[in-house]
Amino acid sequence: MSFTTRPTLRGTFGMVSSTHWLASQSAMRILELGGNAFDAGAAAGFVLHVVEPHLNGPGGEVPAIIATADDPAPRVLCGQGVAPAGATIEHYRSLGLTLVPGSGPLAATVPGAVDAWLLLLRDHGTLPLSVVLEPAIDYARNGHPLVPRIADTIGTVQQLFEEHWPTSAALWLKDGQPVTGRFSNEAYAATLEKLVREAVGADRQAQIEQARKAWREGFVAEAIDAFSRLPHRDSSGSDHAGLITGDDLAAFEATWEDPATYDWNGYTVAKTGPWGQGPGLLQSLAVLAELGDVDLDTAEGVHATVEVMKLSYADREAWYGDGADVPLDTLLSPGYAAERAKLIGSEASLELRPGSPDGRTPRLPSIAAGNETGDATTGEPTVSPVGETRGDTCHVDVVDRWGNMISATPSGGWLQSSPTIPELGFCLGSRAQMFWLEEGLPASLAPGKRPRTTLTPTLVLRDGEPVMACGSPGGDQQDQWQLLFLLRHLGAGADLQEAIDAPAWHTTGFPSSFYPRTSEPGGLVVESRVGRAVIDELVRRGHVVTESDPWSLGRLCAVRKEADGVLAAAANPRGMQGYAVGR
Repeated sequence: MSFTTRPTLRGTFGMVSSTHWLASQSAMRILELGGNAFDAGAAAGFVLHVVEPHLNGPGGEVPAIIATADDPAPRVLCGQGVAPAGATIEHYRSLGLTLVPGSGPLAATVPGAVDAWLLLLRDHGTLPLSVVLEPAIDYARNGHPLVPRIADTIGTVQQLFEEHWPTSAALWLKDGQPVTGRFSNEAYAATLEKLVREAVGADRQAQIEQARKAWREGFVAEAIDAFSRLPHRDSSGSDHAGLITGDDLAAFEATWEDPATYDWNGYTVAKTGPWGQGPGLLQSLAVLAELGDVDLDTAEGVHATVEVMKLSYADREAWYGDGADVPLDTLLSPGYAAERAKLIGSEASLELRPGSPDGRTPRLPSIAAGNETGDATTGEPTVSPVGETRGDTCHVDVVDRWGNMISATPSGGWLQSSPTIPELGFCLGSRAQMFWLEEGLPASLAPGKRPRTTLTPTLVLRDGEPVMACGSPGGDQQDQWQLLFLLRHLGAGADLQEAIDAPAWHTTGFPSSFYPRTSEPGGLVVESRVGRAVIDELVRRGHVVTESDPWSLGRLCAVRKEADGVLAAAANPRGMQGYAVGR
């Protein structure tokens, strides 16, 4: 039996895994009260807005994949907001911009997370809204202990807050220093309490619809509309007003969609459609199936996965986008996978090599390169070469005793993405930075269009029945780390926690989804504990290797329903926040 940092939890009542222990325990409380996995997932989502404000917020977004006990067919919940009606390429170009800023009002898409959580509760929850929101309201009103990373994050943007974002300074600074210790966000508590008061109606569904209306058309929309019109400094170095209006909020609704799926190793893996990066994981599995078994404990195995991921991410850049004509059936076909597998040699490729599905010619952005700016407000604050994060993302998985299951990846609207809206206690997101200000690309900016998000939850089925939900924060790395987890757990038979604890790596050899959209040809970041012999061999093969701290890459969560009906859960020890609970 291999050593693991913590046990894989097992029980029969319910299991939760999330990126913060308070969210996990809050979700478990909802299960104990008789709620189902969807009540619990939503409760965790709202708690994550409060306790991980540097990683997500109510002004951000959330995609999720669910399966119900009554209908095991996976469904995607899209809480990814769209570009506002005024967000045209011409508008940004008229301001002298060649990229959408990575922070500030111009970077915002319409907030989608809250409407999505409410839609989930309306359609599949069982408990009253007041019960589901109680933990989040309590932590916002009465306080919660801030994790040290929040103060670190605030410290990186303190000067910006003091000089340009005074409403953020008022919330996140105290006596000239980042807030620490027990922290209350009373404005956000009041926002949630008002949503509960607005939730009136003849039944639970009608009540939730009223809360959705208050968010999309009432006091929340009014406050966002007014604040968005005020110019604020953004990552371009200039002050700009935002574009989101009350009409934009009223026009947006979260949606239910079919997933993209791929059958692999006796399992069906379900992801979002190609408006997100999720199908890239499916493409990687398809190409690896052509290569045969890979040993992830060897340099050959690391090399193979990295080269496969480079090819998938090149296709992501050339073909994926909301509303684009994405040849997904071909991209996931055995014939196309076989063609791509032939491109993988013994040496590292330093090129971005999208394919030509159906004979079509790929088109890449002309400005898909640049240098890091060091601006702490930008990006989905992925992971630095030493494993340090800026803002990032969250994740939560839940399975209940009836077999309901959810995988959700909340993100955006982190405290450093945009100025705080004082009446509401939160800020807008910055996901619009994933659009290109260049015509004719799958991810080109257009009003009403979703950005090609990096948020990518995963649901796994066997023989048509859901068996696992998993996911990870990490921007462009999310599906790279999940690929390694799936190969180890579903491919090599490692236990949940063992697969999460194992050494991780990722490539940076493609255009980043985040401002300033940099690329590092041949870039490979590895946890140092992969071993000196493996690292030296990767360097010999031509990889541009950066050694990361030994426990720094990956933020995975997972829950599973095992063959005998036993429920299991595991969580990532890196970052020292993720936790699984259950019984």
